[in-house]
Amino acid sequence: MTAALRSAPSTPAARPTAGLGAALRSSLLTAAAPERHGVVRGVVGLAVDVAGLRSGVGEIVSLGSAPAVRAEVIAARADGVRCMPLDPAPALRVGQPARAERGRGVPVGPGLLGRVVDALGDPLDGLGPLEGVVRVPLEHPVPSALDRAPIDTPLATGVRAIDAFTPIGRGQRIGLFAGSGVGKSSLLSMVARGTDADVIVLALIGERGREVREFIERDLGPEGLARSVVVVSTSDDPAVRRRRGALAATRIAEGFRDEGRHVLLMMDSVTRMAMAQREIGLSAGELPATRGYPPSTFSVLAQLVERAGTAERGSITGVYTVLVDGDDHNEPVADAVRSYLDGHIVLDRALAVADHHPAIDVLGSVSRVAGRIVDDGHRAALASVRAAMAAHRSARDLIDVGAYPAGSDRRVDAVIAHRAELAALLVQHLDDLTPPAETRARLGRLAALLGGAA
Repeated sequence: MTAALRSAPSTPAARPTAGLGAALRSSLLTAAAPERHGVVRGVVGLAVDVAGLRSGVGEIVSLGSAPAVRAEVIAARADGVRCMPLDPAPALRVGQPARAERGRGVPVGPGLLGRVVDALGDPLDGLGPLEGVVRVPLEHPVPSALDRAPIDTPLATGVRAIDAFTPIGRGQRIGLFAGSGVGKSSLLSMVARGTDADVIVLALIGERGREVREFIERDLGPEGLARSVVVVSTSDDPAVRRRRGALAATRIAEGFRDEGRHVLLMMDSVTRMAMAQREIGLSAGELPATRGYPPSTFSVLAQLVERAGTAERGSITGVYTVLVDGDDHNEPVADAVRSYLDGHIVLDRALAVADHHPAIDVLGSVSRVAGRIVDDGHRAALASVRAAMAAHRSARDLIDVGAYPAGSDRRVDAVIAHRAELAALLVQHLDDLTPPAETRARLGRLAALLGGAA
């Protein structure tokens, strides 16, 4: 890796927290269990059938020898299991031995800060072994609905269009919905550098390998990486690695939340994770349903999103990018994820083409907790500005063809007169991060300019 990564500060090793004691004992008991063996009986497409091996779904097995290929169990039957390789497996054949691996789990703990790891929790940054971590099971209990603390504290992002129009609360789950090439990753980089969260867990799932290094070095930088954990599973990884990367990032975030920290979990993208689950479900023998997605896809998505949020102490604020197919915001994955989230931010291709960045459609974006995390002044200013913008949008066709008669609607007239001030609030350079107090002040001044038109 580059000097920027090698110079990233690493948090000193720390003792495992008390909450990890039970997980550590469980890992030791697993390591002491007898080995389980089987034999490869078939290789069809992406799936490998293993006879005689009794393992549970989600466990890791080794296939063949010298070198062995790791695989994840995706289905269990009376006579054995079906697996999908986690690594390239060009030479697997019938009759090769199979062995259940002893549980490794996911690393959690302060030693992860400043590190880049893969979907299995192994370092990718060339900084040596992980220290100050404990490996825990991939699954983690979801906080009870009645144990979740209310969302009542705003989370700063530094992005004016978000902090002013779609404010995010600590523990909220929100989606960034957009087609390809509209600026999702750039917006995530702004949020990562502008947020006031204690810890950032960034999951790059199914994205281009070129973007990983650029995001870490250019967008996060050494200062941002020092308080971040980056989990990487690129588009060329097998489907089980991509899904496991999303689950591992969530489990790492849960580890920090259990310590009482406020975590920002950013996943780019949850759509790639859904596509990976589609491959896994079909290989396991599920029947395709909506647009080829088997039923397990939507179940896994709901479970993934629900693991974020508040707990009795600490919180995970989830920001999930959703790649809408053909800019269709009602396609199955986008429609399902939107129903699980506490709000959505829509990126508009027309705005991006017009060099309006970030390309956020503020009228099409909604935060379902905004009313509980902003004060009365912010709420009133936001309502005034949104009403004026909505009136202007309804008259835009007439304005574009020159058929709008001035004086027909005072709100529309005000937006036309002060469109430069409105653009100055919404358009923001990638490196221009604004403190929340300044954003609220600018929103208030804009509301005063448009207020006489209300």
